[in-house]
Amino acid sequence: QVRLVESGGGLVQAGDSLRLSCAASDRTFSSYVMGWFRQAPGKEREFVAYNVRSGGQTYYADSVKGRFTVSRDNAKNTVYLQMNGLKPEDTAVYYCTAAVLTSTVVAGRSPYWGQGTQVTVSS
Repeated sequence: QVRLVESGGGLVQAGDSLRLSCAASDRTFSSYVMGWFRQAPGKEREFVAYNVRSGGQTYYADSVKGRFTVSRDNAKNTVYLQMNGLKPEDTAVYYCTAAVLTSTVVAGRSPYWGQGTQVTVSS
């Protein structure tokens, strides 16, 4: 069982930056694909980004490409989501997730999810 705990959310203005963190409990953290999803009020949860391993493959949704960066520190069992140039439409609860397979993460079918952290961007 992998426990994921997100932090770093908050209320910011459009154009500001935030860095979300997701700490994992599992010592085999480096073997997991780590992903970020978000869910805005009244909308379905949507994929944001994933990171295969430290320094390895990353992938982003078109809506955040060029503004968000996902990275990880395997020594700290932590994955980060650096969000720059935030827009009001980025307002959502952000969740991190972990799975062995990339396809599982992208499909939103990972077995492990954090509790979420709220990001609110005012215009």
